[in-house]
Amino acid sequence: MPDENYKIRKMLGSEVDMAIELAAQEGWNPGLHDSECFYKTDPAGFLIGVLNDQPIGCISAVSYENNFGFIGLYIVKPVFRRLGYGIRLFQAALQQLEGHSIGLDGVIEQERNYMKFGFQTAYRNRRFEGLIPELPRRSSPEIVSLNNISFSKVNEYDRQCFPSERSAFLTRWISMPDSTALGLIEQDNLKGFGVVRQCYHGYKIGPLFADNSEVAETIYLGLVSRIPAGLPVYLDIPDPNSQASVLVQKFNLREVFATVRMYSRGEPHIDLDKVYGVTTFELG
Repeated sequence: MPDENYKIRKMLGSEVDMAIELAAQEGWNPGLHDSECFYKTDPAGFLIGVLNDQPIGCISAVSYENNFGFIGLYIVKPVFRRLGYGIRLFQAALQQLEGHSIGLDGVIEQERNYMKFGFQTAYRNRRFEGLIPELPRRSSPEIVSLNNISFSKVNEYDRQCFPSERSAFLTRWISMPDSTALGLIEQDNLKGFGVVRQCYHGYKIGPLFADNSEVAETIYLGLVSRIPAGLPVYLDIPDPNSQASVLVQKFNLREVFATVRMYSRGEPHIDLDKVYGVTTFELG
C-alpha cells in the first residue's frame, strides 16, 4: 500500500515542465512548448503525486466543455512503480473527470488494466518516423498560414475531428513558438489543416486533418518543407483511416510506437476519415 505521506494535489503551472520532462524520459518526445499550451487549456486538470514532499508522479485529466475529458501524462518515476502510487493517481484523475465521457491513449501493455475501470478499446494509433528530405519550400495560393484564416473556420473543422469543442486549446496550439500551422483553402472553404512543432527530438506533425488523401499529402509536404532536412519527423495515425497508412508508406515512414485509444462511454462520433494525424497523445 502507498505510504501515508503520499499526497495527490493539483499541479502548479510551474510544475508542468516537470511532467513534460518525465514524458521525455519515457521516450514520448513531447514538444518544446507543450507545457504552457497544455496547462492553460485546463489549469485544474493536472495532478501531481508527492511523497514526503518530493514529486514522484503525475497525470493530466483535462476537461473540454465539462462533458468530454482526456487522460494523459500518466507517469510514475520508475523506482516508485508497482507500489500503488500510480493507481491512486489514476483514480484521482477519474474523480476529477466524474460525469465526463473520457478518452485516453494507453500503452498496449496496460490495455487490460484500463478495461478494469470500464474503458473500452476503440482502435490503435500508430506513431511513424522518417527523416525529413531536402525539399523546396512548398507554396501555392491554396496553402496558407492558419494565421491568415478565420479562426472560426479552423475551429469548425477541428470539431469534425475531435469529440468536443476545444478552442482554448486550439488557439494556443496553432500559434506556439517553433511551430508552423498551415491550411488548404479551396474556393474560400477550408479543406484541411496541420501543425508541425519542434520536439525534444526532431519534429511532430499533429494534427493533420484533411478532406481526402490529396489534401492531406499537400499539407504534409507543406509542413515538412518548412523544417530542417535530415532531422526526424513523426506522425501519429489512427488505424481506421486506411488512407493515412497509404500516406506514411508513400513517404517511407516506419512504425516506432503504438497506443490503444480507449473511451469510458463508447466511441464518440468524429470523422476519422479526416484524421491523418492525431493532435497529441497527451490531450487527445
